[in-house]
Amino acid sequence: MRSLLRSGHLVALLVVLVTAVPPGASAEPVSAATARLASLVGDVRDADGFVYDLRDDTGRTMDTAQIIRTQDGTYLAVYHSTLADGRFHSAVATSTDLRTWTRRHDFGAGTSQPTLAADGAGGYVAGGYLLAYEKDPDNHIAVRGYADLDALLAGKPAHAYDAPRTLSRCAEGTPDITSVHDGTVELTGHYRAQCDTDRQLRATLRDFTTWHAEPDQRLDRALEAWGTGGNIGDRSSLELGGSELVLIEGQRWREDFGSWRTYAYDPATGRADRLTLRTHGASQAFANPSATLLTDPDGHPALLVSVFVPGEGAAPGEAGQLVYWREL
Repeated sequence: MRSLLRSGHLVALLVVLVTAVPPGASAEPVSAATARLASLVGDVRDADGFVYDLRDDTGRTMDTAQIIRTQDGTYLAVYHSTLADGRFHSAVATSTDLRTWTRRHDFGAGTSQPTLAADGAGGYVAGGYLLAYEKDPDNHIAVRGYADLDALLAGKPAHAYDAPRTLSRCAEGTPDITSVHDGTVELTGHYRAQCDTDRQLRATLRDFTTWHAEPDQRLDRALEAWGTGGNIGDRSSLELGGSELVLIEGQRWREDFGSWRTYAYDPATGRADRLTLRTHGASQAFANPSATLLTDPDGHPALLVSVFVPGEGAAPGEAGQLVYWREL
């Protein structure tokens, strides 16, 4: 991918430590790429656009929203909401300005943590879309292929696969589609290690028939070096300035939603930086991060970031899904 970064010096790196650096971690940036990502995502107050407590036109919360842009300039978001039935419902919505969203389809009860990828390269559903989400009961990863945008918005998949749980007998989920090529969908996700704590996995789905998953212990170790004793969960991969990066959440303590933090992981080094995200009201906890390179509503290349702000540690008016973007 052609770099969308401006030439010149890096923006000054934000301080990534809140407290003393734990043993095994480093106060120095892991790489120039993670430093650049930190400078772009670090301060919502410097964003070119932002929305707190993102909701669709029906009032549903757009929790864990992941956003991409279609070739015609329409923005697509996949997200989940907790409804009156007490269950998660994933949905897809469209927008022209990243601020107001029209819900187009509900994928049903028991679907959560959705991720969407356009298959413009013709890897499997040529010109179509690949959707993956966590599905319950028996929490597992489900993948759906749609022939085109109309099929996606109508919820009519051409291909469907529900993956077996092979790493945990309790739960596997929070998928992120990283690539689609030659009939193969590559994903990342989490598994409930020993039915106790979420850890990372890599998986491939070939021809919507053959599934293989394995632990990603290298990524786990990078976050554990920061004292992450709770869950290591949702993540989003992106290419920034020619470097592959992963934006990922880690929980300092289990069952403590106020201890979710965000990290920038560099696969080339196998290490991670902890990011300090600054909001207008100084919220403290951030979960389910995703990042996307796209063209913003003003026609400029931008990095869009989407994070969930848990109620625990949230500043007044900032709890819920936060979306913001910085022009490049």
